[in-house]
Amino acid sequence: MVAASFSLGQHPPARRTIVHLSDTHLLGGDRLLGGVYDTAGHLTRTMEAITRLGIAPDALVFTGDLTDVGEPEAYRALRALVEPVAAELGAPVIWVAGNHDERPAMRRELLDGAASEDPVTGVWDLGGLRVIALDSSVPGWHHGEVDAAQREWLAAELATPAPLGTLLALHHPPLPSHIPLFDILELRDQPLLAEVLAGTDVRGILAGHLHYSTSGTFAGIPVNVSAATCYTMNLQRPPAEVNGMDAGQSFHLVHVYDDTITHAVVPVLDAPTGDFFSEEWVERMAALSPEERLEQFSRKRR
Repeated sequence: MVAASFSLGQHPPARRTIVHLSDTHLLGGDRLLGGVYDTAGHLTRTMEAITRLGIAPDALVFTGDLTDVGEPEAYRALRALVEPVAAELGAPVIWVAGNHDERPAMRRELLDGAASEDPVTGVWDLGGLRVIALDSSVPGWHHGEVDAAQREWLAAELATPAPLGTLLALHHPPLPSHIPLFDILELRDQPLLAEVLAGTDVRGILAGHLHYSTSGTFAGIPVNVSAATCYTMNLQRPPAEVNGMDAGQSFHLVHVYDDTITHAVVPVLDAPTGDFFSEEWVERMAALSPEERLEQFSRKRR
């Protein structure tokens, strides 16, 4: 798209663009999650929405709970839905393990590796922007941990800064939640992780787990949580009564600039929109000087 190649404002175009998705919770055999949620259908619509962005993202990052019960068939279905779209976009896929995932099946069916209970971690160089995936899942449990071995490995990776800095991706966000069920299933031992991140080039943390979009800071680092593609939490209820709803599915569009990172929530829904703005409109604005653009579009007409 024309708008992605230059800027009409004071900020230059983003250096890198990432699509951040989470909590697909796929089941084998296209079964409905809880007999209600069409997780495969929602993911299909999400991938269609990503193609409508009209961009070539530098990566698709899925922050965990890729399947609901770790079925091999579900991981294969996930690949079939995601990989063709990623290939068309020319974007690598970064898979992060969540508490609903099973490491052996994930390694074998999704990563073409040997089945094992070892943490699923990795490092990607996106043209100078480093993305590091941690595995906060705990086999047999739903709360989160980043164990001592992973923290040691992470410290070694972060010892050398990346040209554009580092994004950390994990499932359990190191943030407080006002919802009791997520307080129980939080990331444990957060101060130990904060010690590893202190003074490093980590510019942001991408997470999931909560099934609603939220943000905060951890050890001075921005944390952004992408809502689920399967179902989201109905936050217009008292904290003790918050439950899932088949609405509000979304993903994040992450733009990495030299001095900041933005996270836009992209809803996945069918709704009519206006047709005033277009590539042709942007091209007309681009042909004008900054002063002419302000005159054409900023000045109020009485």
